[in-house]
Amino acid sequence: MPANGTGCAACRQAKPIFAFSMAFQPIIDLEQGRIDGHEALARGPNGEAADFVFAQVNDANRYGFDQTCRVTAIELAARLGMRQQLSINFLPNAVYEPRACIRTTLETAARTGFPLDRLTFEFTEQERIADNQHIRNIIAEYRRHGFKVALDDFATAFSGLSRLVELKPDIVKLDRVLIDGIDTDRHKRVVVAGMCAIARELGIKLVAEGFERAEEIAAARDAGVRFMQGFYFARPAFERVLDDAAVNWSGSETGPVE
Repeated sequence: MPANGTGCAACRQAKPIFAFSMAFQPIIDLEQGRIDGHEALARGPNGEAADFVFAQVNDANRYGFDQTCRVTAIELAARLGMRQQLSINFLPNAVYEPRACIRTTLETAARTGFPLDRLTFEFTEQERIADNQHIRNIIAEYRRHGFKVALDDFATAFSGLSRLVELKPDIVKLDRVLIDGIDTDRHKRVVVAGMCAIARELGIKLVAEGFERAEEIAAARDAGVRFMQGFYFARPAFERVLDDAAVNWSGSETGPVE
């Protein structure tokens, strides 16, 4: 973490380095038969895939990109009338001083009227963070403002349960590696059921990602998963917010609440 504060100045400017936009993918509450939230996913200005965007991110523009992602997601969600939780991915290594670097987010939410308690910030378990105290400080500062924090891509790195215990996130998102073929893999069903039990005991919300088949949904539901996300339900919608009626509920033994 540089001591000269250069990164913080870049964050506060929050000027777009290159053009990009957002798509929103629903997160499903299978028990209630409704959309629980939406994850904001970076896309090119014409809907190009995320790889197109991230290929342009480098050490020189990482700070501004992180801040611009937040601004773009919140502004677009507010303009589209999103009423559910909004999940935004962030880069902990692009946050130099949590209290200073959150200012643009707070200003954007206030300007657009987007409630702070409907914001969730996701960071990946694969994020290489040399200073765990730094990310604990980020989480504490975010919670102070009413944000929720999610640990994404869980089960794809070596830290596993130790990071869960150390960071105490509000939400854990199980990676598709545990969902792909769960209907035919007993080991995956046991692990997912165990994670559901751990999450319940710790008061952590568990979301499973990457559903592409009805059989996977049924197996995960039987293991205790309530919140799901994946192409089976809905693909990310470029600059649009889907409603319950746009979700594919077939095979889920539920549907939109009337």
